[in-house]
Order: sequence, then structure tokens, then C-alpha cells
Amino acid sequence: MKIESTSNRKTTTPIKVCCTPDERQTLIEKAGQCGLSVSNFLRTVGLGFGIVSLVDHRKVDELVRINGDLGRLGGLLKLCLGNEASFQHVSTHGYKEQIVATISDIKANQASMKAIIKQVVKP
Repeated sequence: MKIESTSNRKTTTPIKVCCTPDERQTLIEKAGQCGLSVSNFLRTVGLGFGIVSLVDHRKVDELVRINGDLGRLGGLLKLCLGNEASFQHVSTHGYKEQIVATISDIKANQASMKAIIKQVVKP
């Protein structure tokens, strides 16, 4: 059986589904994740067709890896800053402030990436 989009589908008889408000919200979210209307989502699932998610999990894994790399980079920069004796000659050139700003930027990027990942991948 093939799902076809027809102009007269609005004139066909709807099927009502009883569900709790939580179930309704879940259906709306899942349909949105697939880029479908709730009606189209339920029709596609009900007729046994596969649903393709818009979330590319490989890209999410890549974001997680980059987040880890940023954390390691920040750790190395903190290690450099922690050794004040070897860092005294650099501070006169203004590099110390630039490195501290870089660490701050890394933390901000990590926070942004985590927020995006949480929005994209829901348990």
C-alpha cells in the first residue's frame, strides 16, 4: 500500500484516537521530530511504513566528541596557567588575559553545544 497525498484527503472521514494529554504531547513531539503533521505521522505508522527521523545521530556523536576535545583543550590551558613560575614572562605581553578569555570562550561553546544536544536528542 502506498501513501499518497491527495487534495481530497480533507474531505475523507477522520479517525479519532483517545489518549491522555501526555500521550498527545508525545505524539506531537515525535511527529515534529520527523517533520510530519500528527495526522500524517499516525497514518504512516498505522499503515506500517517506516519513519525517518530528522536527527542525524552521527552528527550528534560528532558534537559530543568535539565537546570532549574542547574540555581537554581547556584543561591543558588551565594546566599552563596553573604553573605561574613558567608563565611570568608571558603575562607582560598580554597573552595571559587572552588565554583566560579563550578558556571562557571554550566553556561558553561547551554550554551551547550541550544545550543544542539536549534539544535535539530527547530521552
